[in-house]
This record gives sequence, structure tokens and C-alpha cells, in this order.
Amino acid sequence: MEKLILERLSSIEKENAITILFACESGSRGWGFPSPDSDYDVRFIYIRPARYYLSVQERRSDLYFPISDALDLYGWDLRKVLQLMRKSNTTPFEWLQSPVVYTERPGFRKMAWELCENYFVQRANIHHYLGIAKGALDSLDENNMIKIKKLFYVLRPLLASKWCTERNSIAPMEILPLMDLLPGSLYSEILELIRLKATLDEGYRIAVSTGMLDFIRLEYERISAASIPLPRQSFSAGKLDDFFMEAIRFYDN
Repeated sequence: MEKLILERLSSIEKENAITILFACESGSRGWGFPSPDSDYDVRFIYIRPARYYLSVQERRSDLYFPISDALDLYGWDLRKVLQLMRKSNTTPFEWLQSPVVYTERPGFRKMAWELCENYFVQRANIHHYLGIAKGALDSLDENNMIKIKKLFYVLRPLLASKWCTERNSIAPMEILPLMDLLPGSLYSEILELIRLKATLDEGYRIAVSTGMLDFIRLEYERISAASIPLPRQSFSAGKLDDFFMEAIRFYDN
């Protein structure tokens, strides 16, 4: 599959006259809990020649391709990535931490990550992750049954919000470092669920244990309350503009 991914990325570059700066895995394969039927969620950051940005016309800032053969490809223009970074959007933070990197222009990830660390807003990140966790938890039925995929869509964001609350820093993308925040009994239980998920289709339904459900609900309420007094923050675009202009100068061939 990696060979196919690299071939597709190379074709996308040529067909769209772009330079792909970074491409990674962003879904369950990057989060650390894949299933046998998990898609390959390939996300990439690209840049165009300077002339493209110098126009009064509205310009497209993403590239989307229909899912085919379990391959889900989606890319963002660097300009969009930097705009989202300024808003402390978690997506660039996660992509740049991915343990599965398919391609990268030398040094890009390191420089972009160092930039990210200047734009972390505790409140914004907590609320983003709590929203994802709540949306997935809503699929729990009256018998406390849930698809195993959805359970992890509760657990990872909840733990990420807990990390942001307690450590006041960008949360790790992968679930294993986040699990350091769990009580011992749940650590073992979730580790076993990760092993189980690796053998099951994502639609498989399981019962959520009472202990885990209590932890989820109590932490959700505690973190929600803790986020209320946190300040809203905004940032200047100066460093981002400098990064963007330097990238254009370097990659405009």
C-alpha cells in the first residue's frame, strides 16, 4: 500500500502543479488503534507557485479525492494550514506529529512543528476534543453498547482534552502516550481493547464496562467545567506570514 500511496502522491503533484511538503497518516493507523478494515487516511500539505496566490480570484485551498481501494487522500494548501494554526486548530498539530510519514521535504516538519508550539490555546483545544468525544458518545445505546471504532473516538479525544487541561500543552496524536493519564485498571482494559480492535472490523459492537463509562462521564464533566474560566486568545499573523513567504521563495520553481 505504501508504494501505491507514494505513486498517487507523485501523480497528484504533477497533475495539480503543486509541491507536496509533507504527507502522513492521520486516522486510526496514525492514532495507534487500527482495525483490519481501516482505511489509509493520507493527509498532505502542499504549496503552489507564487503566481497562484497573487490573484483577486478566490483560490481553492484543498484537494479532495474520492476514496478508492481503502485509500482516502486529502490535502491542504500551506496557506490554509497556517491560517488554521493561527486559530490553534488541532488538525495541523496532529498531522505534524503523525508516526507514519509517507513523504516530507527536508526539514519541513521540524520547522512547522516549532511554529505550532507558538499557537497553542488551551481552551480551544479542550473544546475541540470534547466536541468529538461527545459526538461519538452519543452513539452509545441504552444497553451501553457501541461500535468499537466509536468507543476509541470517545477515548482518544477525551484523553487529549485531559492532557490539554492538566499539562497545558499540545496533546500527543497517538493514544499510548495519552494513556499515561489513565488509572491503572483502565490502562490495562484499554490496552486489551486496542489488541482486540486489531482483529475486528470497525463496526463490531462491544459493551462498555461500568468503570470505563463512569470514568468517561466524570472526566467529561470535570474537564468541561475546568475549561470555562480559561482565557480566549488570539495571535498575530507575523510569524506565519514570514514562514509562508519563505516557503514560497524556496519552493517556487
